[in-house]
Amino acid sequence: MRIAIACIALTLFGTTSAGAGSMTPVERQRLLAHLDLTESWLVDEITGLSPDQLKFRSAPDTWTILDVVEHLAVAEPQYWQHLQESLKAPAGEVKPEATDAGILWYGIDRTDRARTGQARVPQGRWSDVTVPLGEFRTLRTAMRDYGATTADDLRGRMLKDGNMDVYQWFLMISSHAQRHILQIREIKRHARFPRGRD
Repeated sequence: MRIAIACIALTLFGTTSAGAGSMTPVERQRLLAHLDLTESWLVDEITGLSPDQLKFRSAPDTWTILDVVEHLAVAEPQYWQHLQESLKAPAGEVKPEATDAGILWYGIDRTDRARTGQARVPQGRWSDVTVPLGEFRTLRTAMRDYGATTADDLRGRMLKDGNMDVYQWFLMISSHAQRHILQIREIKRHARFPRGRD
């Protein structure tokens, strides 16, 4: 069902074309819907999992579900800071190479699995999922509040050292989370994934 929702989201978002100027009401609505989708989906995927399930590792070089949540709790503040730094540039006419549809597809298509930067690699910072999930959700609240109220010109500014505008980067933060939610689903489908309590 969640995959169907993701495909519907791609259909809806894919009609948006990037261009300079302020975020339109439809773009704002779509951004907020995607942020809400990925937050609630992540919570849904990990609620009720046992410690054994959260720490299951299918191979020595793979991530656990707890690793994935840690990664999101560490990465999203870095991505959010990058967005804020990009807003310091003056607004104007921009021509991003990225497309909104491509960014949304990035959240769905996990065939390209490049490794994350060292600063975002899970280090076992938490032994339980409660704290990193709480930090993720606290920042998501702040991001959503900003997205719902800002008059900043997200379309008229390029991401610092990037190929997309700031609106697209905002969408990328949520799309990045979607990729990792799909990773969690892959972990849960593994043949050796521990069974839940009966």
